[in-house]
Amino acid sequence: MDCSKADRGGEDAFFVSSYNGGVLAIADGVSGWAEQNVNPALFSQELMSNASGLVMDEEVNYDPQILMRKAHAATSSVGSATVIIAMLEKNGTLKIANVGDCGLRVLRKGQVIFSTPPQEHYFDCPYQLSSEIIGQTYLDAMVCTIELMEGDTIVMGSDGLFDNVFDHEIVSTTSRFKDAVEAAKALADLARDNSMDVSFDSPYSIEARSRGFDVPLWKKILGRKLTGGKPDDITVIVGQVISSLNDKKTEEALLKQKDLS
Repeated sequence: MDCSKADRGGEDAFFVSSYNGGVLAIADGVSGWAEQNVNPALFSQELMSNASGLVMDEEVNYDPQILMRKAHAATSSVGSATVIIAMLEKNGTLKIANVGDCGLRVLRKGQVIFSTPPQEHYFDCPYQLSSEIIGQTYLDAMVCTIELMEGDTIVMGSDGLFDNVFDHEIVSTTSRFKDAVEAAKALADLARDNSMDVSFDSPYSIEARSRGFDVPLWKKILGRKLTGGKPDDITVIVGQVISSLNDKKTEEALLKQKDLS
C-alpha cells in the first residue's frame, strides 16, 4: 500500500454549503497522474474550491451541471477527477450532476430508494473531468432529479465508499445513528476496515469477477476466488432532510476519511 498517498492527505476533495436548500459535492483526484510527477490532489482541490465559490453565481442559476462547467473551466491545475454535485431546492427537489464513479444514495424508511450508477469507459476506468482535451466535460454528466421527503437521508461518497460497502451495510449503519456526523464517521470507518480486509468479498471484488478478473486457474481449482476490499481515499458526506419554515433543506454533516494505505 502507498503510505505516501496518506501522508499527503489523500486525493479527494469536497465541499458542503448551506446555500438555498444545501449543496454537497465531492471530487476524487485520479491517482495515475502521480506517475507523471503531478500531485493528483491539486486538480480535485482546485475544482472543489472553484465550485464552492460559484454556488451563488447568477449564471449558475442553482444548476449542478452549470456549476460543474464553470468550476471546471476555472480550474488551471493539471490532472483529472471524478465529480459529483448535488443541489437541494427548498421545495425538496434534489438536482444531481455526476461524472464518473463517485456516488449518491437516498435512504427512506430503511431502504435505498435512489442510487446513481457509475460512468466508466471500462472496468476501473471512470469518466473524469480533466485538464486535457481528451477528458469528459459537463456535457457527459449524468443529470437527474429526485423529490425528497422530510426524514430522508442522503449519503454521498467517493468510490472508496461504494467499492467497499454494500448498500445494505449503508442502510444498517446509518440507521444506528441519529446524528449525521456519527453516521458519516461510521461509514468511513467501515469502508476503511473493509478496504484492508483481503478476505472480504467486497462490491469491488464481486464486480471484478463479473468482468472476468479472477485468481489464476490453479487457485480456482483449489476453490479460491478473487476477494478483498479496495484500498483508496474514502470521503463520506451524510445529509439529513429536515423541514424548516415549510421548506426542505439538508442538515449537512461531513467527514473526510483519508486513505490509511
